[in-house]
Amino acid sequence: MNTPVDAMPESAPGPLTPAPPVNPAVRPLYWSVRRELWENRSIPIAPLAVAAITLFGYAISLISLPERRRAVLLLDAAQQKAAIQQPYDLAAMMILSIAVIVGVFYCLDALYGERRDRSILFWKSLPVSDLTTVLSKAAIPLVVLPLLSFAIIVTTQIIMFLLGGAVLLMNDLSAATTWMHLKFFQQTVILLYGLITLALWHAPVYGWLLLVSGWARRAPFLWAVLPLVGVSFLEQMALNSSHFAALLHSRLSGGIGKAFDFDAQGHLDSLAQLTPGNFFSAPGLWFGLAYAAAFLAAAVWLRRDGEPI
Repeated sequence: MNTPVDAMPESAPGPLTPAPPVNPAVRPLYWSVRRELWENRSIPIAPLAVAAITLFGYAISLISLPERRRAVLLLDAAQQKAAIQQPYDLAAMMILSIAVIVGVFYCLDALYGERRDRSILFWKSLPVSDLTTVLSKAAIPLVVLPLLSFAIIVTTQIIMFLLGGAVLLMNDLSAATTWMHLKFFQQTVILLYGLITLALWHAPVYGWLLLVSGWARRAPFLWAVLPLVGVSFLEQMALNSSHFAALLHSRLSGGIGKAFDFDAQGHLDSLAQLTPGNFFSAPGLWFGLAYAAAFLAAAVWLRRDGEPI
């Protein structure tokens, strides 16, 4: 006797039944970050362009490297170290500086741009929450740019070391003089630690820029800067004090002094000079992160009700 078709289980999985697709909670955030990178090509291109320019300039300087290295070896150990490390430190500073500039201008345009070109209507029609969208935009200066800068800086310094070593060997000089003073592994750890602390310390700055980007109807750069300048000027005129200006200065540059213990000459070349305990116990860090969270929450609320300009 045949079993009626209606009696068959409707959803009984068989051996050939494909498993339901898994959609982790982080997948929308991941693809949102990729979308930001796809739409903003300057994020990877600008640091890469600076790295290429740096390598080009360094390649030209290799013409006189043997003579300069012979002169450097006549100096004392501290001066040798400073002279040999200088081009590597300069390359890192140039790439890091352009990454910070890219992060600032990206944040200013992140929410403002989609309202200006009316693409917000399309993106809001997709099943991606405003929270995910804002977090993906905040991840660019806080996560993507630091990691990208780290990879580009390390790669650039390796290429510089290989080129310089080849030129020294061709002129009967040892490349070990570079390796002994460069301490590449320690400098790489210091660089990664510095990028992490810098991103955390600057988090409220990027949060403020995203908030202004989601609110301003025009000239977001002016709306981001002028209120801060105005408050500083008003405090100076009314109270003859500059506490707010000092707070802004500390937020922009004060984290370095808390994350590192520089020597008397202002040099940083040892892992012993890293002070993570001092940095992560600083009240300014946690107050800044709290303000960053508040700014991002306000940016989410603004985007939820945002309309084309």
